[in-house]
Amino acid sequence: MRYLLLIFFIPIIGFSQNNLTIDVEGVASSEGRISVAVYNTSSGFLKFDAVYRSDSAAAKKKKTNLVIANLPNGTYALAVFHDKNENDILDTNWLGIPKESIGFSNAKMKTFGPPSFEDCAFKLEGDTQIRLELN
Repeated sequence: MRYLLLIFFIPIIGFSQNNLTIDVEGVASSEGRISVAVYNTSSGFLKFDAVYRSDSAAAKKKKTNLVIANLPNGTYALAVFHDKNENDILDTNWLGIPKESIGFSNAKMKTFGPPSFEDCAFKLEGDTQIRLELN
């Protein structure tokens, strides 16, 4: 029985689960939701099918807080948008320029496109709080 318990608990050793608190500032209104996509690799960054985890919360004018629970230690990058019409899609114009406010961890939208994963990346080791601004 003792060996069975050891086998059960061995995978847990060294596997830390963390809470990521995200403070989204610059929220224009309380309409819709604030959606967060968490990426854990540079390949596929900002692609829908490469999202590692996602979550959303009701928008609160000026500042909206979200918590992504149970993330293992690692390197992550966040992409956030204000989904005013709650269609779960970042609405863009015919040129692909976002119509809804967006933000990134540690970076801002560049003149000719979004930042890279490396620009947005941060290390998560323990519970962490990130602040980002919507543009």
